[in-house]
Amino acid sequence: MKLFQKLTLPLLILVVIGLVYSIYFSKGSGIGSFADFDRNNSAVKEIRVQLVLDKGIGQNTFYVKDNTGKEVLVNADQVPEGITSAKFVILKGHLNQDSFHAHEVLLD
Repeated sequence: MKLFQKLTLPLLILVVIGLVYSIYFSKGSGIGSFADFDRNNSAVKEIRVQLVLDKGIGQNTFYVKDNTGKEVLVNADQVPEGITSAKFVILKGHLNQDSFHAHEVLLD
């Protein structure tokens, strides 16, 4: 019984650390939301979104949809090759008043 009492607290601490690590550091596979972005902040943040191919892809512009269904125009510094075959993309950039400025576009 004393062995059980000695191991209870360390095991409980390890479980809590494991939960915090998995929640905080795990990369979510879900689609992000543009509501998490501040339009007045130009800090570069990452978001995973669904590509809207119906509206077409321009030279450096395309449309994406977040988890709420909101469609946003993306102005990218550079569009990667093969974007037309992707279903999801990861954008690194910031939200402007009328569009999202992507410094980097990664295919997912």
